[in-house]
Amino acid sequence: MRGARGWHVLTAAVTVAAVVLQLVLVVQGGRVLDEVEPPGLGLRLARFIAYFTIQSNILVAVATTLLALSPDRDGAAFRALRLAATVGITVTGLVHFFLLRPLLDLTGADWAADKLLHMVVPVLAVVGWFAFGPRPRVDGRAVAVAFAWPIAWLAVTLAVAGATRWVPYPFLDFRAEGWAHVAVVCLGITVLFSVLIAGFRYADRQLTTQPATTG
Repeated sequence: MRGARGWHVLTAAVTVAAVVLQLVLVVQGGRVLDEVEPPGLGLRLARFIAYFTIQSNILVAVATTLLALSPDRDGAAFRALRLAATVGITVTGLVHFFLLRPLLDLTGADWAADKLLHMVVPVLAVVGWFAFGPRPRVDGRAVAVAFAWPIAWLAVTLAVAGATRWVPYPFLDFRAEGWAHVAVVCLGITVLFSVLIAGFRYADRQLTTQPATTG
């Protein structure tokens, strides 16, 4: 229990620090959102929240903070939150490593925020999930929420892209790649989420279980 609480405290602290650092850089007009000419502050903040990376890191921060307070926490809302956070941050790390990392040329604080959000936090969150649980915590309702969130994010993101021509990630840029390419990417992301959710659910059942308690 002590080891679990310590790991969740560490993960929550690193995640909050990473999100705050990125937020400060966005407010200052950092290069992550627009390398040429940053838009106005209000639009920069709206785009900041629109990034799946930021949303998944915020979910991890909330989930691990709750676990730091109660390492054996349970409940329907918490189960959905933890699964969505863990799967979401896993996708964040994988997509960054294979699709986005080769496109970025960041330095200084921008580089540090990028690595914390996309590499350090995913490793901490996934290791914590496997090493400390708690489990069993994956049920049908949690699966539904964890799957609905990225689908909703894709739908809203593409709707905004069609209306404003701004996309958070280059692989969703229909102007440069075409809608057929974007459709294939969306299908691939959906499959990735499906596989990861199934994998985490299987692991939740197979790994040593702990008695569920409410919290």
